[in-house]
Amino acid sequence: MNTADSRRLAEELQGIGYSASDGPEGADLVVLYSCMVRQHAEDKVHSELGALRRMKRERPSKKVVLAGCIGDPDYWRQRYPWVDYFLQPGQDLTVKNQLRDLLELQEYYRVEPEGAVRARGVSEGITIHQGCNRSCTFCIVPSTRGGERSRQPEAIVAEARDLVRRGAREIVLLSQIVERYGRDLRPRTSLAELLARLDAEVEGLYRIRFLTSYPGDFGRDLIDAIARLPKVCEDINLPLQSGDDEVLRAMRRGYTFGFYKELVDRIRAAIPGIGIQTDIIVGFPGETEAQFEHTLEALRQIEFDKVHVAAYSPRPGTPAATWPNQVPQEEKKRRLHLVEEVQREISLAKHQRLVGREVEVLGEGSARGAWYGRTRTNRLVHFQSPEDPTGRLVRVRITHAGPWSLQGEPVEQAAALG
Repeated sequence: MNTADSRRLAEELQGIGYSASDGPEGADLVVLYSCMVRQHAEDKVHSELGALRRMKRERPSKKVVLAGCIGDPDYWRQRYPWVDYFLQPGQDLTVKNQLRDLLELQEYYRVEPEGAVRARGVSEGITIHQGCNRSCTFCIVPSTRGGERSRQPEAIVAEARDLVRRGAREIVLLSQIVERYGRDLRPRTSLAELLARLDAEVEGLYRIRFLTSYPGDFGRDLIDAIARLPKVCEDINLPLQSGDDEVLRAMRRGYTFGFYKELVDRIRAAIPGIGIQTDIIVGFPGETEAQFEHTLEALRQIEFDKVHVAAYSPRPGTPAATWPNQVPQEEKKRRLHLVEEVQREISLAKHQRLVGREVEVLGEGSARGAWYGRTRTNRLVHFQSPEDPTGRLVRVRITHAGPWSLQGEPVEQAAALG
């Protein structure tokens, strides 16, 4: 989401005559996008601000902006009074007047879109919905991004068309809880209806993805949309967080593992072969060894395609951060590695079943002497090709399987659209 928001802000700056620099040292303006979801991410923000302060001392005219998830703005202003401007989530999309004053511009001038916009990636994110109204006891998002608010569908369709015009072939719709999109709009709309509009109205678009989902909001209309809309990928990110009901209750997640398992079964019955990713938190306050084992068993039962695992990180202002029964850091690391080991075995077994089969890959670029791209189910595939497949759909026969990626050889390459 920060990547998508920073892209839009960069385009606004390019539209008033600025251009991207090679690095912060020579820049007139530096915008640092922050993340506060875990302590490690926040520590990196403080480290970067320290480096920027040294640059600003050497060149006082340099302007520094802190954007993204910054929590309490007053705290950051007091700690870093030399930062020129603070942008909170969502605010960075409507800050023309503030930027004009900050950059001491006498007037705005628009550059023609073709000359103002950098080359875009094959896959681009679009923030469709900000904030969260839920109150998970570990999560800082409601205090950093505020309450839920949706963008108008017309604006999202227009942004998708613009990205496709500039080379994107896949868009990823972004939100804290993507299924809650449109509930605050009048007339009310839904994520399923937005997907249908994008599928029908954006020519030259190959694929649509969305994240992140919430089990309690994942309705039948969305399952049907994924099953019937040709551009919507068979790929979802459905956070479980824990396989133990008591831990889920302490997290205030609002569902049980049984409910989650039944939902996954319904999704897989309606969309065979769908890729399902999940998020897991280990070492939540009070999590016992037996409760952690329930999470490992949940991974074995469901057999996710990918698991994003993180050790619990206390965030100031969240209820769980004040609880006395914190799990030691070394124990968190041990549990995290165990989750990785279990998922490694599951992912490798699932990938090995694909050897010899053909899959559709959207070329994204090259690395280490090979091209790479992703399947509709979000599996990473490396392959050789005499032609540049970037932005093209390629049929690839899988020849080798690893736990985190696949290797293959192209069978045929479709012509680029648009």
